[in-house]
Amino acid sequence: MPMLPESGVVRSSDLTRVRLAPNPGPMSLDGTNSYVVAAPGSGSTVVVDPGPQDEGHLRALADAGTVELVLITHRHPDHTEASRRFAELTGAPVRAFDPAFCVSGKPLAADEEISAAGVDIRVLATPGHTSDSVCFWLPDDGANGSVLTGDTILGRGTTVLDYPDGNLGDYLDTLDMLSLLGPAMVLPGHGPVQADLSSLVLTYRDHREERLEQIRTALEQAGPDAGAGEIADLVYSDVPANVRRAAELSVAAQLAYLRNGS
Repeated sequence: MPMLPESGVVRSSDLTRVRLAPNPGPMSLDGTNSYVVAAPGSGSTVVVDPGPQDEGHLRALADAGTVELVLITHRHPDHTEASRRFAELTGAPVRAFDPAFCVSGKPLAADEEISAAGVDIRVLATPGHTSDSVCFWLPDDGANGSVLTGDTILGRGTTVLDYPDGNLGDYLDTLDMLSLLGPAMVLPGHGPVQADLSSLVLTYRDHREERLEQIRTALEQAGPDAGAGEIADLVYSDVPANVRRAAELSVAAQLAYLRNGS
């Protein structure tokens, strides 16, 4: 088995490298993936999601190349906690869709095209997990391009909808939009790289439809006014206690979707 570089920054696609942050947990899986984006021979890099406050992690990302720009996929602290410190360390602006998470940089715009570190990066507004979630499409990364998906599409498992900020209607629209990118490589915020975005989107779609059907059945049993906790007892009875809150958020998002007549 080949030795990993001491920095922990490893190749994830033709135009990206990744470093796993030391923050494993029930919601972050093995930890947060921080990506370094650059064309071969580029004198600078773009870092996506610097992650948690861990000085060793941040310095390894900074040492991977002169950081020109920092991009954020969404507001959750396991992706953004270190943004201000990383900006201090590198002098690079931090840009996010939500202005509250920008540092010396302007907010991202839907469909914006960014050219940095020799790479064309397209900003895709992908709400659902959170209202400010974005993905970054690298159309020239390999034969089919790649997409840095944050928590919108994970390397394993499924995405929690952070209701009420995130909602199911937006998320289903996001899946429809991402399906148009075809078999792009998936560079997720958590979990391993996946080879085919369109295939994962179908899997995620099927999962959501199955859960909605389970919740319809649970409502028939518990009554139409049942709350998220009651429905979670029926639909997510097997989930561990440390992810119970996430299960209730997803149930709440699905109940709102059904009750709004969607």
